[in-house]
Amino acid sequence: MKKFDLTVIGAGAGGYVAAIHAAKSGLKVAIIEKGKVGGACFNLGCIPSKIMLEHSKVVQKIRESAQWGITVPSIDVDFPKLMSRKEKIIQQLLDDIHVFIQNATITFITGEAKVTSDGNITVNGEQIKTDHIILATGSKPFVPPFKGLENAKYHTTDTIFNIRELPKQLTIIGGGVIAVEMAFSLAPLGTKVTILNHSKDILQTEEPEARPIIRQKLHDLGVELVLDFEFQEIRENEVITSRGNYPFEQLLFATGRRPNLEVVSDLNLEMDGHFIKVNDEYQTSIPNMYAIGDIIGGYQLAHAASAEGIHAVEAILGNHPKPIDPDTIPRCVYTNPEIATFGLLEDEVEEECIVTKLPFKTNPKALMEGNDVGFIKFIASKDRHDILGACVVGDGATEILNSMLSVKVAGGDADDLSKIIFPHPTVSEHIGDAARAVFWKAIHS
Repeated sequence: MKKFDLTVIGAGAGGYVAAIHAAKSGLKVAIIEKGKVGGACFNLGCIPSKIMLEHSKVVQKIRESAQWGITVPSIDVDFPKLMSRKEKIIQQLLDDIHVFIQNATITFITGEAKVTSDGNITVNGEQIKTDHIILATGSKPFVPPFKGLENAKYHTTDTIFNIRELPKQLTIIGGGVIAVEMAFSLAPLGTKVTILNHSKDILQTEEPEARPIIRQKLHDLGVELVLDFEFQEIRENEVITSRGNYPFEQLLFATGRRPNLEVVSDLNLEMDGHFIKVNDEYQTSIPNMYAIGDIIGGYQLAHAASAEGIHAVEAILGNHPKPIDPDTIPRCVYTNPEIATFGLLEDEVEEECIVTKLPFKTNPKALMEGNDVGFIKFIASKDRHDILGACVVGDGATEILNSMLSVKVAGGDADDLSKIIFPHPTVSEHIGDAARAVFWKAIHS
């Protein structure tokens, strides 16, 4: 029987990071993965979708260049070639992960694990003895039980990235991040996209003032957005709703994800709804077993899972790490423009605060790049000027946000942020002005 200090089940963004951190901290580590390394993020989610979004951004930029006086006679999209590029990039990233695992002297086991009642693991008919276990088994797409669903062919996020031909028409059910990002991925390439979302708005977990900007951009891209209705039935090639009937050529469900819990189905772990319940150190109700990522709820984000994995390892090592502050986890939407947020939204703040907002239309770099749609919003406490939250809506928002987040994580406040000398011209120099606006001393407002 093989013996390890730590066995990680699942080699996604949380699992492989936890395993490497543990191995480089001196533990004897194994990873068990039944599919590909990288998990849903690298193979079925954020990486393939972001590659496709980059393709679409290029097409949008070419079209926008006509306003500058640069005219391209025609845009020909070789969709199979774009998808081949996507696959090549993903394979390179997966190969890199395997190298990282090998360099850390981790035992990699391909197979389907099962945790037994005595705390050991069975995989490929063999038993593994381990002192500690980290569960990082991720999630799978959730498809609501619509009437007539059994008669329709449809995609989920597990299958949509495998298409080889550009759809002429795609109907997306859902209005969250995945649904909207897929619309931005395919509409600029020529797909006629319809979004059906029964709620009153899209992106309801995101900054409210960002939503009308994204709705307008969807409209500009020719996306049909249908909101605030009741689903009634799905037929072979048609969705029936209280607002009318919507024919489709291809159908995508982007309606959330549910945790993969088959590995521990017989262990009677304490649960919190659909998710495994954990404490601040990601320990489950079984003392030597930890859980991270999509199976514990919270922010179902790759970078959150990676941070949780490192935190769990530090707890196993007895280092008693400080709990992860949810307000320091960035949330990103890779639309065009992007939305990036950390901490509290304006309507979530309970204490007295100061909210500043600077539009990019007054920023020189944004204007010269043609990316003047959007803003920086900054939220600070009224008395101590603590950084409570921030949001950037604009091109490159997911990179621009990091300056503000870094200052917050380092214990700084709005005063500290306002003293940073940003290079000019840059879009990020608006950050300094947003911080100075807390003291009514912004220059460009």
